[in-house]
Amino acid sequence: MKVLLINGSPHANGNTSIALNEMIKVFKAAEIETNLVHVGGKDIRGCTACGNCFNLGRCVFDDAVNEVAPLFAEADGLVIGSPVYYSSPNGTLVSFLDRLFYSAHFDKTMKVGASVVVARRGGAASAYDVLNKYFGNCGMVIATSQYWNMVYGLKPGEAAQDAEGLQTMRTLANNMTFLMKSIALGKEKFEVPKREAWIPTHFIR
Repeated sequence: MKVLLINGSPHANGNTSIALNEMIKVFKAAEIETNLVHVGGKDIRGCTACGNCFNLGRCVFDDAVNEVAPLFAEADGLVIGSPVYYSSPNGTLVSFLDRLFYSAHFDKTMKVGASVVVARRGGAASAYDVLNKYFGNCGMVIATSQYWNMVYGLKPGEAAQDAEGLQTMRTLANNMTFLMKSIALGKEKFEVPKREAWIPTHFIR
């Protein structure tokens, strides 16, 4: 099994990394392959809603989004980690995720997703909600922990002192592992629920 982890912090080895690496320890112990990709420090533009991805099969802007899309397609689980900026995830990460989820047209149904946010003090809950919206929009299963998936720390390395936060990360990784394995077994015995044909509606008269 494979888990793709996205670090949306500009600081590759900062507090978000500490949170994600705590999960990686659990995944490795469970013999789950992990791939950690750092996008927070990259120059990533936002989606322009050009629609070219429907013809090209990829985003028209050939950057980290197109590099990560095949890794996402192969993964059984996706973890998105971000620092909290103004009660929201890092803007670079949001631009990346908008384009990744919109331009990657493979079926994401029943992949397991988890969001992780790292804050100095406030805004973690709203940033957490923003990240979970990506999973809920495409039929993914959202993994939870013993508490909301939050770790606290401001200065580099301070997240390592948040004992409860790190425990939350380990619990989250264990829950993700259980979900991914359970879904794999379920796919062997039962079919993934078939979707009805999409009925698009627009609120314009």
